[in-house]
Amino acid sequence: MRPTADRVREALFSILGDVADTRVLDLFAGTGALAIEALSRGAAEATLVDTDTAPAARNLAALGLEDRARVVRTDARAFVRRERASFDLVFCDPPYRLADRLGPDLDNSLPRLLSPEGLVIVESAAREPLEVALPLRDERRYGDTLVRIHAAPGAAGS
Repeated sequence: MRPTADRVREALFSILGDVADTRVLDLFAGTGALAIEALSRGAAEATLVDTDTAPAARNLAALGLEDRARVVRTDARAFVRRERASFDLVFCDPPYRLADRLGPDLDNSLPRLLSPEGLVIVESAAREPLEVALPLRDERRYGDTLVRIHAAPGAAGS
């Protein structure tokens, strides 16, 4: 597990601005830090997906956020293929070693999971970025970490 560095998370939420009332999907949730940050900033609800959900579930319970969160223990690729809900923010912070294999699955599934103005935030290694075929809205590098913010297809400003 490689949690998002605090400085990267702070910078990311500074870029995103107001996330109040959004529906959040946190793929490869790990400790749940990104979804928890969104919930603490007023997101309406969050779905956290990982093959090991114990760390995220513990953190949600410790912070009293479990009533606004759904924790799903499954492979993120399987989840995006079968999920039918719509999300305003999708965080995708996979283990860097998986980046080269994820693109096609995400490209096929993410567009239908996004609300019309939805955003996908992808964190990956700067040297081997996770490529997603959605309009790129912003890109920032923090040391060895690359953060890309993609818009929904056809979204205003994309």
